[in-house]
Amino acid sequence: MNYFSSDFKLGILGGGQLGKMLLNDTRKFDIYTCVLDASNEAPCKIASNEFHLGDLMNFDAVYNFGKQVDVLTIEIENVNVDALEALEKEGVKVYPASKTLRTIQNKATQKLFYVDNDLPTASFSRFAYTTEINEAISNGGLTLPFVWKSTQFGYDGTGVKIVKTIQDLEGLPNVECIAETLVPFKNELAVIVVRNPSGAIKTFPVVEMEFHPEANQVEYVICPARIPDEVAKKATEVALKTSEAFNHVGLLAVEMFQTQNDDILINEVAPRPHNSGHQTIEASYTSQFEQHLRAILDLPLGRTDNKVGGVMVNLVGAEGYTGNVVYENIETIMEMYGVTPHIYGKKQTRPFRKMGHVTIVNEDLNEARRIAERVKKSIKVISE
Repeated sequence: MNYFSSDFKLGILGGGQLGKMLLNDTRKFDIYTCVLDASNEAPCKIASNEFHLGDLMNFDAVYNFGKQVDVLTIEIENVNVDALEALEKEGVKVYPASKTLRTIQNKATQKLFYVDNDLPTASFSRFAYTTEINEAISNGGLTLPFVWKSTQFGYDGTGVKIVKTIQDLEGLPNVECIAETLVPFKNELAVIVVRNPSGAIKTFPVVEMEFHPEANQVEYVICPARIPDEVAKKATEVALKTSEAFNHVGLLAVEMFQTQNDDILINEVAPRPHNSGHQTIEASYTSQFEQHLRAILDLPLGRTDNKVGGVMVNLVGAEGYTGNVVYENIETIMEMYGVTPHIYGKKQTRPFRKMGHVTIVNEDLNEARRIAERVKKSIKVISE
């Protein structure tokens, strides 16, 4: 099939920043794109060929949108899977497949998938409601501390809380959840695996992630990870085994813990472009977004190695500011060596909302990390 400057239509479910960055590459290749999102202010609106308003969790909205395109992909997991399954049965190519998404959408189902496929992950207990946890603690079936996770609709730190005391359970939503063993890890790592329908497969270098202690959001992504080669090899092998189990098409970002004993445990996965791969735009031969396109269109996969070391800094809304966004001191960071800001196009900021990211590239990775610290301290995402 001819995808370039043709009648071919690529559909994208979700119009957020991941979709916006994916559209940079569809524009580069002149691939016609249609985007479905519930917000008329979605970042993708200005860059897509067609923008459709609709609820991603509504069967009819997703089904009717999918009937208009040749290949359908996602930039967010929270979409109506029943609609995707119906579209697949009618011949629409959907990547990732509905079966993959159905497993990943629910964190309890996702964890059980790891157990069933002999993939290393932290032990956990599943609860229909958060209120059941108190009884489990009382009868000795669960011990503190642990990590509470809502099984559905969690994102960017939402739906996750470290529970050290009974009081920490207060105020949590009474929903289906898991209680996961708190892993005393050395590092949080991630590997992005890419695979096309023909079975070609590649991995990006292991990245190291540093998280904000309160918001539970990634603050820095460092590539390549500053870990021993044997640990990087082990992480890559776990990611490849996970990819094989899902038999996915497109990107699969595998987030992992490196334990004190250098074991690798899977935290969770995302079957789409991912925050842990943003630095690939400047630092890699092929960005994760271009690679995702190559994969879902069954084109040859690009090089995944780095041209240069890269560090990514997330730009999130500062605490205490809500309203029309202002990027304070952005000129200051643009004067720094190897610094490239990406602004997502969200007009309204609020505390910890992802508003953009900054990539720092440098031949010396440690110097890139030092510059990243300066970037973080300099730029502020505030409101008017």
